[in-house]
Formats: sequence, structure tokens, C-alpha cells
Amino acid sequence: MTSRTGPAASAPSAASSSSLSAGRRARDLAAAVGGDAVDVLVVGLGATGAGAALDAASRGLSVVAVDAHDLAFGTSRFSSKLVHGGLRYLASGQIDVAHESAVERGVLMERTAPHLVRAQPFVLPLTPLVSPGRAALARAGFRAGDALRLAARTARATLPAPRRISATETRHLAPAVRADGLRGGLLSWDGRLTDDARLVTALARTAAAHGARILTRVRALELTASGARVRDELTGEEGGIRARAVINASGVWAGGLVDGIRVRPSRGTHLVLRPESLGPLPAGLHIPVPGETNRFVLVLPQDDGRVYVGLTDEPVDGPVPDVAEAPETDIGFLLDVLCSVLDVPLHRADVVGAFAGLRPLLDTSADGSGTPPRTADVSRRHAVLTSSEGVVTVVGGKLTTYRRMAEDAVDTAVRVRRLPAGPSRTASLPLVGAASPHALAALPAPRRLVRHYGTEAPAVHALGVRDARLGEPVLPGHPVTGAELLWAVRHEGALDESDLLDRRTRIGLVPADRAAALDAVRTLLDEALPRHG
Repeated sequence: MTSRTGPAASAPSAASSSSLSAGRRARDLAAAVGGDAVDVLVVGLGATGAGAALDAASRGLSVVAVDAHDLAFGTSRFSSKLVHGGLRYLASGQIDVAHESAVERGVLMERTAPHLVRAQPFVLPLTPLVSPGRAALARAGFRAGDALRLAARTARATLPAPRRISATETRHLAPAVRADGLRGGLLSWDGRLTDDARLVTALARTAAAHGARILTRVRALELTASGARVRDELTGEEGGIRARAVINASGVWAGGLVDGIRVRPSRGTHLVLRPESLGPLPAGLHIPVPGETNRFVLVLPQDDGRVYVGLTDEPVDGPVPDVAEAPETDIGFLLDVLCSVLDVPLHRADVVGAFAGLRPLLDTSADGSGTPPRTADVSRRHAVLTSSEGVVTVVGGKLTTYRRMAEDAVDTAVRVRRLPAGPSRTASLPLVGAASPHALAALPAPRRLVRHYGTEAPAVHALGVRDARLGEPVLPGHPVTGAELLWAVRHEGALDESDLLDRRTRIGLVPADRAAALDAVRTLLDEALPRHG
């Protein structure tokens, strides 16, 4: 198989076999359940699972990937929306994790997904709450982060150098910051995802273009080294999928499918604010957490005008829910830290939405006894574990390093199960929609669509041009159009209103907006999927 390198190589097009739909799901499900054994069965379609499906399929292996819910239903849609360079891990001595993060950030920004990941400026305001010593430590950290960029061979044009800026520049980039006592700021850059759920969708579709069967709403009830017993959650019918290798990439739920896997979930909560709450934000903010040396609250403006504020790092005990709730204690903590630098304080009523994700941190304690470390201190290293039966489980890590996690999992499956496959190709394999920055800039489509769909943006835009009704926003004041929803149904595997509101778009992060858009979304679904519901 001939490899392709760089985003300039053509990614699969919308009209190709990358398209996911209800019809394709039905055909692929019928072929997978009770059919011939495939080389690899992947359980879980978050970033790591979708990445594993792509990695295996691009090596020429036959692949089925299942998820009990939707693409990016779990942790992968609740991240900080950043592709980190690993600075925090460098500060805690995890040099290998930091370097891996910086390398994978460069892969995404320069080769596989430059349409979805771009440079994001951040300002750390030097307020009276930031001592000169802490400011010096932060500045040294940003310089170390730039050294990571260099070691990862990411171009300076991709990520500019960090620098000290004046109080005037700080206020220009972050007008909401309190001017009283402001000594200036520290400007740094990191990778920023347009949307984490869209990254997962692109991964799944690229895997499908390489022949993988991507099956949402298919729950794995029982795993063995030779396959799984599954249930179609739409019909309740059960059956078996046979496979020569099984990869468990179900994140915080991994221990429920394979004995001996212990995960320590950590909750990361984010707030959602309207744009008027903080005013214009040309840059994001790093706000130091009082009493911590290397923890920050992040303020990140979004393409839809909203602003995300996060994140917490709190241990979660007890059963793992399908969707984590953002507790009031987390919301209060984030507001308190945010307000420590603002000219005009915010109140609870200014928070129009909140979301929480559960990180699948590997529990490495010997027996679970004693006082466990804070989840903020638990290593973000990932692990690939093989059960006595031969099921391969990948756990730990973080969104930025999903590709390396997937590669390691597939490498293990290939070795343990003796599959005929070569090395991973995904470090140079462009995702659906990827192209060089020059090619993306020349596309005849609105910039917001290009940042979400890459080379497919003109096709999405054309749907709204041909039908003016589809060109209108689904919700007043929100940029998502009916054309984007129709595209999600036809090409991105969306099956119901939750898929559209909560994952293919992020309208649902604000409950009031979700309720206001629901009727329009249901109408579109009824037209696009006559048998829906």
C-alpha cells in the first residue's frame, strides 16, 4: 500500500466511502453480526477507539468498531478543546509524556488535521495575585514549552514564540482583565481544536474510507479474545461479532468489560458563558489557581461566540455515569478563580451552561489501599494491557496523544494475535477535510465552515445556497445552519437530535439554546430520515 505524507495529500472526499449514514450503518451491521471474522474489533468510538480503527484499517486490516452510544459520546466531547504541548507534564517531571504530547500536537497541526487544529494565543495577566517569583516560574515554563516545540520539530510559523507583553498589550488582548495593579502579561501559544467531537467524527469517517465498519448504537455485552456478544440498541437484537483481535478502548468504562482493569476517573468541569459576559477576547486566558504552582483556569473563546472556562481536576468515586454532571462546587470554584482577574465580576446567573468529562486515568496503586494521590497528580501516561484471554485494553493518556495510544494498541494486537500488518501510517495520514493551510485559505466557503469541515466546507455551504431554508441559522444568534445538520445526517452518521445538537454541533451545551432549536432539528430529521423515531 502506498503511503501518503502531509496534509497536501488528498484526504477522502465527501462523495467517497468516508460518508457515514443510517443506511450504511444498517448494511455494515448486517455484515458484521454473524459474519466472517474480521481482523480487529474495536470497542469504543471516542478519540482513541476511532483512532485505533483508523490505524488498523490503514494497515490493511479488516475492522469493525462499535460504540453503545454515538461517536464521541463520552470523554472525547468534554475536553478542554486544546491540543496541549505537554508543559504541565514537564513541570511535574514527566518528560516523556511532555515530549510525546508536543510531538502529537505537531502531527495534528501540520500533517493530519490542520483544518481542525490551529494556534491559540493565551495571556497570563500579571495581576497583584501573581507574585514576581511565580511570574518568573511561569515564564521559564513557557520557554521550556517552546523548547518542547523545537524538540518535536514543530515549525515556528505554526506556533509563535512566547514573550512578555506590556499592560497595554495585555488589556488589548484581554479587555475584561482588571487594570488596577496590572504589571503586564505573559503571551504564549498552544494548539486549539475547533471541536473535539468533530475530530472524532473525522477519525471515524477516515477509518470508514479505509474500509472500517463504524457502528454506533451497538453495545458490547461481553468480550473475549475472539470477538464480542453485542446488542443493537435501536432494535434490541443481539448477536456476535467474530474477530482475530479485540481492542477495548472504552475509556472510563474499560473495567466493566475486562477484569483486572482499574481506572480512577477524574472530573474536568467547564463553564459556558455568552460572549457579552466577557466582551471581546482576541486571546484566551491562563489564570493561575491560588496555592498551586502549575495549575491554571483556562478561558477559551469559541467560534460560535461562546466562551468556555475550565477546568477542574476532581476524583470521582462510585459507578461511572453515561454523562457526568457539573456540580455546583466546581462551578463556584471556576467562577472564583475567573473573577480574581476581572474588572467586572461574574455571577452564577452568567453561567448559561456547564459540562463535565471524566478522564480515564489508570489506577497504578498496588492494592488500592492507603491514601490515593490527587487525580491532578496522577500520571497522564497511557497503558496498553493484555488480559489473560488476550483482549487488548488501552487506557489512560489524554486527547492530544490519542493517535499514539491507538498505534500502541494496534501494535500490541498485531503482535499478540499475530496479524499480518505493517507499521502504523497515521502520523502522516490526513483526516477527512485536511489540506495545507494555503489550500484551506483558498476554499470558496465561509471561514467558520472551513475551520469545521476543511475541504468539505464548499459542499456544506452549497447545500445552503441551493436551498435558502437550509442556509438559515437553526437558532437566532447561533451560526449553525440547517445545511450543517443535513450534512451530519447524510455524511457524519448522525441518527437523532442528540447526535446533532450535542456532538455534530455544540448547540446543546446551553440548555436554553438546545430547547429552542429542538423543533427545527426534529423537523429536519423527519425530512432527512422519514422512518426516524
